[in-house]
Amino acid sequence: MSVRVIALVNQKGGVGKTTTAVNIAGYLGKAGKKVLLVDLDPQGNATSGLGIKPSEIEFGIYQALGNPAEASRALQDTIHGVTVAPASPDLAGANVDLVTLAEREFRLRSVINTWRNDFDYILIDNSPSLGLLAINGLVAADEVLIPVQAEYYALEGLRDLLHTIHLVQEHLHQSLGILGAVVTMYDVRNSLSAAVLKELQQYFPNKVFSSIIPRNVRLAEAPSFGKPIVSYDPTSRGAIAYESLVNEILHLHR
Repeated sequence: MSVRVIALVNQKGGVGKTTTAVNIAGYLGKAGKKVLLVDLDPQGNATSGLGIKPSEIEFGIYQALGNPAEASRALQDTIHGVTVAPASPDLAGANVDLVTLAEREFRLRSVINTWRNDFDYILIDNSPSLGLLAINGLVAADEVLIPVQAEYYALEGLRDLLHTIHLVQEHLHQSLGILGAVVTMYDVRNSLSAAVLKELQQYFPNKVFSSIIPRNVRLAEAPSFGKPIVSYDPTSRGAIAYESLVNEILHLHR
């Protein structure tokens, strides 16, 4: 199988995007895949969620964007079977720094091209914005995965996100595909969650994953221990849901 590069995007914060990126990476690793997680969010939550302190990074994805020829220096292995291109606090300035660079929308693609032969999956945890950094994430990806929180305002702004994806497809990356949308933070006790799921299925016909990620305390706890849920509590409801989601992704990529 050739490498699959998947960008996880949603400009709305707090939708479980990073949780989804970290836990998909963990279960892909468990399935025997060679996995790289690129932390393109200046908050560095995917980095810390895999046990790496953003403040201690000397050469991460920010430095790699400025010097693609030395991009391999950014890669760090973790004990969870996932390699990380970590985010440091410096990444917060990337949206400004990239403006002056040649081929500014393609910087991340250049970096990732140096890694493509070494991995089965490369996941990009995009920042919760639609700035130049996020555009780099979309241009570098083969497919987009959209986590959507099961709440009233979940679909607000989704039209803007899809518009941005379509603009990228039209002007920068014609072959960018949409892998699908995944519902996160689902509460079976809340009728609103079911309503959001139904509306999302209408919004993305045949593109909403059957696996639904529940609200789960163990999922919320795992990042503070620097572990994906597969390492922290593989029997929890959240773990079972993410394993099911990864199985769906692997089935689509057969």
